[in-house]
Amino acid sequence: MKLQSMKVSLNLKILKVEGTWTPTEKEREAAWELYVELVTRISVVEFKDKEGILREALNSLYSIFSITREILRRYGPDVAIPRGEREYSFGELAIMILNYELRLLLTKWHPLLQEYEAKKKPEVSIKEYEDKWKRNTEMRKELNETRKILIQYSNLLAEVAKVKPFYKPSKDTIIAGEDTFA
Repeated sequence: MKLQSMKVSLNLKILKVEGTWTPTEKEREAAWELYVELVTRISVVEFKDKEGILREALNSLYSIFSITREILRRYGPDVAIPRGEREYSFGELAIMILNYELRLLLTKWHPLLQEYEAKKKPEVSIKEYEDKWKRNTEMRKELNETRKILIQYSNLLAEVAKVKPFYKPSKDTIIAGEDTFA
């Protein structure tokens, strides 16, 4: 059973995705699974200055790769069938988010943070050490930029799954023109 056609508009780091998605029932189920994973991680929660641990945020985002792969394997090729120009499937969108948003963030920040972490003395807490890192603010800014994309994506997944978002974003995360949280 096909569901209502949805407008897709995502501004990824190196790719703008514009078009439509008319999900099948299998895609709706896959969207629900991935939606639950996204909204229960740091991926859509504001990463405020001096809160949280950077390494844990990166690890949480990295885990989305294996989760997405598992969902894609479980639902099979039916959720990734190409439909035409600017007509997307769950599989296409999921892979675009991984490769053109998350991968770019993680390949930049994993090694930079790892290099800094290698110099930490055992008596200093991880939090204290990360807070002193000269690139802390820059990394948090990029995490929050990625978070905004993931909020757009999770909103789309919620719409396909026919649920309202389970989290209450801060005012800066509400995307212009969307009144989902009013």
